Amino acid sequence: YAGEALAQCLQESDCVMVQRNSAADCLREPLSSELPLKCRQLKKGFGECKRGMVDMRKRFRGNMPVAYRTMEKAEEGTGYQLYAGRPAFAGGVKKTDGNEPIPQDWREVENEKWKAEQAAMAQQQQKK
Repeated sequence: YAGEALAQCLQESDCVMVQRNSAADCLREPLSSELPLKCRQLKKGFGECKRGMVDMRKRFRGNMPVAYRTMEKAEEGTGYQLYAGRPAFAGGVKKTDGNEPIPQDWREVENEKWKAEQAAMAQQQQKK
């Protein structure tokens, strides 16, 4: 819509209305320096928009950074983007109060099971 706004501004400018230049001529130097501030701002914005469409560095990211609030909502599970019926970014980090017990390592658990089995076998052999 920046192009339409720029075209409208150029049509209403003195460059086109009074001096009877074409809109394309008004966009080029030396006539572009005589345009009103609003038209010059629209021209600059339109140029950046067009450049951004071609610029490969912005191709995937876009022109605006992701809003922090959007990411914050996604972490809480209320995000808009779904993956398999769930928010795509939720659940990455668990909320803790710092008092949770440290989970036992699986090797320690297996070692304790093995020791218990060995003790049970030793008791069975003593009974015989």
